[in-house]
Amino acid sequence: MNIKLELFGSSRDFSNKDFIEFNFKEKCTIKDLRNEILKFIDKKFNGNKSYKNLVSVSAFCSEKNEIINNDYKINKDQKIGIIPPIGGG
Repeated sequence: MNIKLELFGSSRDFSNKDFIEFNFKEKCTIKDLRNEILKFIDKKFNGNKSYKNLVSVSAFCSEKNEIINNDYKINKDQKIGIIPPIGGG
């Protein structure tokens, strides 16, 4: 199963593209995807703590542009967006 993670905001620093692709052998949840993103950061960015924290506090959205929680089940190839918090005053 192919998950195309669309990068928004500061998460765009994770790739020179506006997405990262992850492959899963079976159904997964957003929690599983979040863990794979953290492994990706460990590998590509030597465990950059700021990036890992960003993933930990980010929201995710479905193809239908709905905010989804950690228990959301992904059971087919699809796009999922990661939406980091936006700073400002």
